[in-house]
Amino acid sequence: MQAQAIDTATQALEVANNGLFTANNTWMLVSTALVFIMHLGFAALESGFVQQKNVVNILFKNCMIVAIGLLSYYAVGFNLMYPGGDPGAYFGFAGFGLTMPEGAAGLIGYAGGAYTYWTDFIFQAMFAATCCTIVSGAVAERIKLGPFLIFCVLFVTISYPITGMWKWGAGWLDAMGFYDFAGSTLVHSVGGWGALAGIILLGPRAGKYTRNGIKPIPGHSMPLAAIGVFLLWFGWFGFNGGSVLSGDPGLVSLVFVTTSMAAAAGAIGAFVVSYVMFKYYDLSMVLNGILGGLVGITAGADLMSPGEAIMIGLIAGAIIPMSVVFFDKMKLDDPVGATSVHLVCGIFGTLAVAIWGDKAGMGQLVTQLTGIVAIGVFTFTFAFLVFFILKATVGIRVDEEEEARGLDIAEHEMQAYKM
Repeated sequence: MQAQAIDTATQALEVANNGLFTANNTWMLVSTALVFIMHLGFAALESGFVQQKNVVNILFKNCMIVAIGLLSYYAVGFNLMYPGGDPGAYFGFAGFGLTMPEGAAGLIGYAGGAYTYWTDFIFQAMFAATCCTIVSGAVAERIKLGPFLIFCVLFVTISYPITGMWKWGAGWLDAMGFYDFAGSTLVHSVGGWGALAGIILLGPRAGKYTRNGIKPIPGHSMPLAAIGVFLLWFGWFGFNGGSVLSGDPGLVSLVFVTTSMAAAAGAIGAFVVSYVMFKYYDLSMVLNGILGGLVGITAGADLMSPGEAIMIGLIAGAIIPMSVVFFDKMKLDDPVGATSVHLVCGIFGTLAVAIWGDKAGMGQLVTQLTGIVAIGVFTFTFAFLVFFILKATVGIRVDEEEEARGLDIAEHEMQAYKM
C-alpha cells in the first residue's frame, strides 16, 4: 500500500509539472506573438511619420527586416547570443543553425521546465529583428534600400547577439551584476546606437536644415502613427511580460501594471514639456512620449512599484521633446525620433534600475554605467564601420533627384496611394 501511495503521489506530481510546463510554454508563445505584432506597430508608426512619397519604401524595409532577422538569428545569431560554456565570457559560438536537444532535454527539461528550446529561439528571434526596425525609421527617406539591408544582415547576425550575450547569455556583464530585464539597453539602445551611426554618415534630408533655421518635414498620416503606437503598447505586454520567462502570475501581472503606468506617464510628461517648449499641443511628441515611457521601464519592469514606474515614465516622456530639439540643433535628422525614444530613453531606463526599485544603489549605478558604455561603444563602432564601408563602396544615399521624387517611385516603381 505504501509503495502504491508513493507511485500515486509521483504520478500526481508529474501531471502537475506537465501542466505547469504547458501553461508556461503557452504564455511564452503568446508573448512571442505579441512581440511579432510590434513589427506591425513599427510599420504603421514609421509609415505615418514619413512623407507620402516614401511609404512603400518604409513598409518594404519593415517586411524585409522581419525576414532577415529571423533567418540570420537562426543561422548564427541565436548560438552567438547563447553559446553556453563558461559564464562571464566576452564571446562564444555554439555553431550554425539550431540543434534541438534530444528527448526531454529540449522540452520539459529545458530552461527549468518553463518553455521548450523552440520557444526560446522564436521568442528571442522576434527581439533580434527589432533592432534594425529602430534603425530603419531614423534613416528613412534618403537611404538606399540595398545597402540598408546589407547593414541589417550584419547588425542582427553579429553585433546584436554579441552584446546580448554579455548579459542574457551569461557573459561578463551578467557576472558583474548588470541588470536589463527586457532590453532598455540590450535591444532599444543597441538599435538607437545603430541609428545614430547611420544618420551621422547619411546626413539630413534635403531642405531640413536651412539658413533660415530648421524646416519641419511632417509625416503624411498621424492616424497611422497613432495606430502604430497603440499596437506597440499592446505588443509591449509580450515584450516585457514574456521576459519573465514563465507564466508566473504575480510577476507577469506586476510587469503588465508597471509597463502600462510608465507608458501613460510618458504621455503626460511629453505633453507637458512639449507644450511648455512649443506652446501648442504636439501629437507626435505625445506618441513618442508613450514609447519613451515604455522604453524607460523595460530595463526594470519587474523591479518597480507602480509609483516608481510612473516616475520613470514621466521623466522618460519629458526627455523626448528636449532630446528631439537637441538632435535637431546638432543637425542630426531623425524623421521618427528613434534616437530620442530608443537611445536616450533606453540609457535613462537602464540607469533607473540603480535609482529606483529593488536594486537601487551606488554600486549598481556604476555597474549600469559600465554596461551602457561598453555596449554603446561596441555597437556604435560596429554600425559606424559598416555604414562607412558601405558609403565608401556602393554608397548609402540616393541621389537628389530620387530623394525629391520619393523612394516609392525611384526604388519600387509604385505608390502607396492613388494620386
